[in-house]
Amino acid sequence: MPLMPKRVKFRKSHRGRRKGNATKGNFLAFGEYGLKVLGRGWLTSIQIEAARVALTRHIKRGGKVWIRVFPDKPYTKKPAETRMGKGKGAVEHYVAVVKPGQIIFEMDGVPSSLARSALRLCAFKIPFRTKFISRHASEKE
Repeated sequence: MPLMPKRVKFRKSHRGRRKGNATKGNFLAFGEYGLKVLGRGWLTSIQIEAARVALTRHIKRGGKVWIRVFPDKPYTKKPAETRMGKGKGAVEHYVAVVKPGQIIFEMDGVPSSLARSALRLCAFKIPFRTKFISRHASEKE
């Protein structure tokens, strides 16, 4: 079952603007290693789940994984071959708004080489450019 909110205040929302860099969730808060997004856009619940599955399968149930994004924005779509007008379409799925600098996955309890390879597989499922980051590398800089 894909990630989605239990309840929402409003069923449908505006698209919004995606300018600027991430101000929240742009540093490692839980784990030792993370995957930072360098692009901007929407990350669907299906993409988040596919990345999570790739990540957990590669580390073979070892370590701990944190998902730092949640799809809380409804994405609507009108049916195919429908005439213009008659209101906004029905909710198709949910998306998470992602800005450059935001960390989407964190992990701990695994060696650096395994974390790097696991997050690399995870990055293939994400439609943006990403960067592997670690707590030790950020302390040296």
